[in-house]
Amino acid sequence: MITWAAVRPPISFNGVNSAVKISTANAQSYKIGHLSGLVMRIHSLPIQLINQIAAGEVVERPSSVVKELVENCFDAGARQISIEIEQGGIRLIKIRDDGGGIVKEDLPLALSRHATSKIATLKDLEQVVSMGFRGEALPSISSVARLTLISRTAGANCAWRVTADGTERDFDPQPDPHPEGTTVDVRDLFYNTPARRKFLKTEKTEFAHIETLIKRMALSRFDIGFLLTHNQREVLNLKPAATEIEQERRVAGICGSAFIENAVKIDFESSGLHLTGWVGLPTFSRSQQDMQFFYVNGRLIKDKLVAHAVKQAYQDVLFHGRHPVFVLFLTLDPTLVDVNAHPAKLEVRFREGRLVHDFLFSALHRSLADLRPGHQETSSAPSMPVQEFTPQPQPQTKPVESYKPVYTPRTPEQASLPLNVEETIQAYAALYPKPESARQSVQPVAQTKGAPPLGYAIAHLHNIYILSETPNGIILVDAHAAHERVTYERLKKQYHNGNVPSQPLLLPIKLTVSPAEADLAEQEYDFFMSLGFDLNRSGPETLILRSTPALLNNADMETLIRDVLADIIEHGASTRVQEQINELLATMACHGAVRAHRRLTVDEMNALLREMEQTERIGQCNHGRPTWIELSTHDLDKFFLRGQ
Repeated sequence: MITWAAVRPPISFNGVNSAVKISTANAQSYKIGHLSGLVMRIHSLPIQLINQIAAGEVVERPSSVVKELVENCFDAGARQISIEIEQGGIRLIKIRDDGGGIVKEDLPLALSRHATSKIATLKDLEQVVSMGFRGEALPSISSVARLTLISRTAGANCAWRVTADGTERDFDPQPDPHPEGTTVDVRDLFYNTPARRKFLKTEKTEFAHIETLIKRMALSRFDIGFLLTHNQREVLNLKPAATEIEQERRVAGICGSAFIENAVKIDFESSGLHLTGWVGLPTFSRSQQDMQFFYVNGRLIKDKLVAHAVKQAYQDVLFHGRHPVFVLFLTLDPTLVDVNAHPAKLEVRFREGRLVHDFLFSALHRSLADLRPGHQETSSAPSMPVQEFTPQPQPQTKPVESYKPVYTPRTPEQASLPLNVEETIQAYAALYPKPESARQSVQPVAQTKGAPPLGYAIAHLHNIYILSETPNGIILVDAHAAHERVTYERLKKQYHNGNVPSQPLLLPIKLTVSPAEADLAEQEYDFFMSLGFDLNRSGPETLILRSTPALLNNADMETLIRDVLADIIEHGASTRVQEQINELLATMACHGAVRAHRRLTVDEMNALLREMEQTERIGQCNHGRPTWIELSTHDLDKFFLRGQ
């Protein structure tokens, strides 16, 4: 065992200047003694080391530098931003803007820690409206790269240039012919921290991160133009987009024209919250979450609460394993959101999380519900191709004897269902009376005044698909999928229009939970009662369940209650109970829908088309598969090369 007297003070960890050689075992003893027995003196760190530590939080790779500098351009009031990249940003990152600039006297402060023009008091910090506000980015970047800052304000005789190395000293501003605005030149990133540089990927990969970042930032500021070059080659050139058409053109340029063609415009406002943007149709989905852009007061963020609200809004219409696409902008009072929750400001904290969650869910849920023929104000009907994937076919089931728009007595297959499907459908049949037009014989739609959105049926193809003619072309409908959604929505309306049926338990269920969960269950007593649960607290860590929703009589109630409490703790709300009820209703609807290969009459087909026009979320069946597509006359002309 080596004593401390033997190794202090000349010993070092790498042994370069050590007076004593240490074996592996003794090195472990040194480490333990170093932590437990030695009195270490406290000292101040060098300024450059402090800035390098700060750089570790905000400068992960070249794209991190670009993000910080472009956000500074936003705050400077820029209308045009030029981003010049060489070797994936490792050799050069040069960003120029035409913003307000920095006066000569403030240039040294701009390169010093905790110096900013964006906040002055605690009140300013509680209602941040700028993109950056900590005053750490420039000195942190200058500590791991060679940085030059050039800036000129309006009316100044010339620009001024300073260089920095992270030490925050020896600044000597020099005149420069730079125009109004600011340029930040960052060269040789991580040149003095080779260990950090080794973790960087290839030039192509690093630039791909930068290009993706600029596209995402361009979506947040339509009023700014962006020019991106890589190794003297122009990659992206986006002009300012003032009108809605120009904005959609920019979105199409970044997300693809197919997104805009299959997206719905959102504009929803309530309780001081305003949501705008575009959401993709459920049939236009992706296998990854790579096309989801959500901005809070112009800041791109990723938030679990937001992700949960979006997922819940799409749960009833999205094919399994798929992810929605969207570009959404949430605007709210800056005092209601904390943007200082993450060093890189990628995460936020909402002060009223449950309010924001419910608002987002309601806005998206309502917008998706309105996607039905004749009610789509900003998006066209689904067209070929509708989606980028081919769902697996659903298992075939045996056909029933007959089908009518208003159900005939139940088949044996329906008899075992928890709810009487026949009574359910008949209760809502009055809401959708079959119009006289559906009883008329088929005639060319072009000669029919006031033709309905889905037109009139002219054939039942392969006893599966309804072929309908409209003034704009033709429509194909999957009869089973469409009627499944119609039936499902009716069942949900019946269920929600009345009180939730509750069923007393023969033997109450005793649950042992944490004190926090018991407190929450007590606070949310009315919420559980509204779902059909009679859940009472009987001790500091004990809950008693005396009744449950009648539809869920076979569910694992103890697990369900625990999951609901966990959801409320995590997200401020829970939809697990509703999801299980909807799953059961969807199963009932699937059994009650018209089967494939059942021949439908013209009257029956037209009646189904009219019901589809009145049904929410009719674009997808309960499994997320499309129910109908449209081929316009223009599409048909292209198939046959007409007009070419």
